Amino acid sequence: MKISGRIEFELVEQGADKVVGRMPVQAGVLNPFGTVHAGATLWFADVCATVLAFGGAEVQESQAGFPLAINLNAQLLGNQREGVFTATAVYVKKGKRLSVVRTTVTGLDGRIIAEVTTSHVPAG
Repeated sequence: MKISGRIEFELVEQGADKVVGRMPVQAGVLNPFGTVHAGATLWFADVCATVLAFGGAEVQESQAGFPLAINLNAQLLGNQREGVFTATAVYVKKGKRLSVVRTTVTGLDGRIIAEVTTSHVPAG
């Protein structure tokens, strides 16, 4: 069995205290039941949270200070077969050694798809 996928999204807002991304629901993110794969939802939320925790700096390979996720807690609360997911990442705690970010993923009509909380520490 060969399985493949493709996840695409765009950041539509990026500020010091909030990052917003939009991900179209398309064939590359769907599971065999025709809804968005949980891994695609979590990847989308985690990348938005990481961008927020990184503070808008340009990412380079092996860069010191990159915000490594050390914990991820997710509540998958809904799903959908079409449309767009929107992820909004905001700080719960913004610190020098530890930052905690809550990312809410919503779907059609603002319906909550997932609540994801991640903890990040700067890489050495």
